[in-house]
Amino acid sequence: MRIRITQGAPAGAVLYDRPWPAEGTVVDDLPTTVAAHLVASGVAEEVTEETRPRGRKRKAAGDE
Repeated sequence: MRIRITQGAPAGAVLYDRPWPAEGTVVDDLPTTVAAHLVASGVAEEVTEETRPRGRKRKAAGDE
C-alpha cells in the first residue's frame, strides 16, 4: 500500500523503526496494516495513482 505522509512529527519521532518521513514523502515499503492505520489516523493518505504534470496540448497544424 502506497501512502503519502500529510503531517510532520516532532523531532525524534520514528515510523516503524525509522525516522519519521518528511511531509509529502511517498512511502511504499510499510506493512499494509501499518499503512492503513496511518491513513485511518489522518497522518497519511493513500496514493492510488501516479500524478503526472498536466501540460497544455498543442493544436494540430490546421487547427487555428
